[in-house]
Amino acid sequence: MSTDSFHSGFVSIIGRPNVGKSTLLNRILGDKIVITSDKPQTTRNRIQGIHNLPGGQIVFIDTPGIHQARSRLNRYMVDTALTAVQGVDAILFLVEANVSPAAQEDLLLETLAKADAPVLLVINKIDLVEKGRLLELIAAYAKLYPFREIVPVSAGTGDGVERLVELVGGCLPEGPPYFPDDILTDVPERFVVAEIIREKVFRLTRDEVPYSTAVVVDTFKEREDGGLISIAATINVERDSQKGIIIGRRGEMLKKIGMQARQEIERLLDAKVFLELFVRVRKDWSESPKMLKEFGYE
Repeated sequence: MSTDSFHSGFVSIIGRPNVGKSTLLNRILGDKIVITSDKPQTTRNRIQGIHNLPGGQIVFIDTPGIHQARSRLNRYMVDTALTAVQGVDAILFLVEANVSPAAQEDLLLETLAKADAPVLLVINKIDLVEKGRLLELIAAYAKLYPFREIVPVSAGTGDGVERLVELVGGCLPEGPPYFPDDILTDVPERFVVAEIIREKVFRLTRDEVPYSTAVVVDTFKEREDGGLISIAATINVERDSQKGIIIGRRGEMLKKIGMQARQEIERLLDAKVFLELFVRVRKDWSESPKMLKEFGYE
């Protein structure tokens, strides 16, 4: 990136579910603004993370994983990801080092068919493969698409991430910053709080329960003396059986979700938090246009 002029732009991070897109963004920003879990399809919304450099600003766009969509919610997620290849200054296409390039070919070509920006292929999780295998992967991917760069990284350890950011900076046009230099994301605190609660559901429950959950922050009140933030949120599920799982025996699961969420929210807000959680059944909400809109998905 040139030091005698300011460069700025938008960069989309796309790929299959669970390849490490959100982990990579959190690593670049040096803080956690996007929730993560070991389950696919954790990210549902398009989230922007702002990274400032000497002489430049990169606005990274984290997207849901591209997958075979069945429910209306999943179709929204995939559409959100696919539209992110247009109108940006660069694209990071993430793949896993332990997945064959041949298995990615159709997804690559279909997803990037409408791309109008340089594409950097990011081979993530390089700590899982040997160097010889990594060189083979780079050569194989180079035959599939005219990538601007092929960059091996480990979002988990940080290996290669600094070089990736430098290469991304070199793709940006001259222009002013889009955001103040003291913020990491443009999403409101209420959104991040809801996502943190949903992350705990993803991490603590199994099977279809995490995928049937939507979280809404009902109240967010800060005391005038700045001593405490009072938050009430509702965990919406699709069936009575799921409500029972979220609450747990004698309310133990809901307490665990609340405790872990509160601790992380306090770190995020740098304040003491009183968190009250409710669970409500909204039958088949993931197929309802009205409820999807209410929950912020359409």
